[in-house]
Amino acid sequence: MHPILFEIPVLGLKVHGYGLMMLFGCASALAIAVWRARREGLDADAVYELATWLFLGGVVGARALFVASRPDLIQSPLDLFRSWEGGNVFYGCIIGGLTGTLIYWRRRPFPFLRMADAVAPALAVGVFFGRFGCHLNGCCHGAITRLPWGVRFPAGSHAWTAHVDQGLLDPAAPWSLPVHPTQLYASFAGLALLIGLLAYVPFRRRTGEMMALLMIAYPISRWPVEVLRGDDPGLFAGITISQLINVGLLTFGLIVWRRLGRKAAAAISAPRVSARPEPLKTAG
Repeated sequence: MHPILFEIPVLGLKVHGYGLMMLFGCASALAIAVWRARREGLDADAVYELATWLFLGGVVGARALFVASRPDLIQSPLDLFRSWEGGNVFYGCIIGGLTGTLIYWRRRPFPFLRMADAVAPALAVGVFFGRFGCHLNGCCHGAITRLPWGVRFPAGSHAWTAHVDQGLLDPAAPWSLPVHPTQLYASFAGLALLIGLLAYVPFRRRTGEMMALLMIAYPISRWPVEVLRGDDPGLFAGITISQLINVGLLTFGLIVWRRLGRKAAAAISAPRVSARPEPLKTAG
C-alpha cells in the first residue's frame, strides 16, 4: 500500500498512487482505442473527441455512485471531488462514460457499434490500471483470509480501520489482519480480459461482438471478486450494488449478443439480388 508515492520538491505536490495509476490507465486506454479505431477504419480524431466525453462522464459517474453508496465516508464538501485519492465505483464510471458517449454521439453521429468494438479493449486496460491503483490506495480490500498470499495493510488503512471498528484488532496494532488482495484479483482479471478480447479479434463475425463479449465476460470475472471483498456489507443478504449491476450488465450483454446473431442470420438467409438484370420477355 502506497497511497502517496512521492512528493515533488519545492512545489510540495504529493503524487498519489491511485491518481497516477488512473493517469496510466487513461493514457493506455486512449492509445489502444485509437489503434483499434484505425483498424476499424474509423477517424482517429473522433476517438480523441469521444475520449473527452468518456473521461468527464466517467469521472463524474464513478464519484457520484461512490458518494451515493458510501455517504458515511464524506466528511466535508471537498471530499466530493477528491477522486484522485480513491473512492470511485467502476460501474459508475461505465454509466457516466456511456452517458457522455451518447451525448457526443447525438452531437456528432459516428458508427456506434464499430466504435464500441474499438473501445472495448480500452475499458479492459482501464480495469487493470484502476484496480492496481486501488491496491496502492488500500481501498476495495478483501475479507479476512488465512491463505499464504493474504495482504496486511498498515495502521490507518481502510482494512485496518474496519478491523478495529469490528473489534477484531487492537487499536495499537501496526497492521491489519491478512485479507484477500481483491484489488489485484480484479486487476489481473482486467489484464486477462484485454488479452482475451484482442485474441478474439480475428474470430469476430459481427460488428459489436467485442463490446458484447466484454459485457458478458466482465460481470462473470467480477462476481467472485465481489464475494471475497470485505469493504462493502451489501444492501441486503450480502448482495452489493455492484453485484446487482453485474446481473443487469450480463443480461444486457447476452441480449445484445443474441440480437447481433439474429441480424447476421437474417443477412445470410436473405435472398440475394442478381447484379445482372434479367432479359425482357417479348410477346409472341
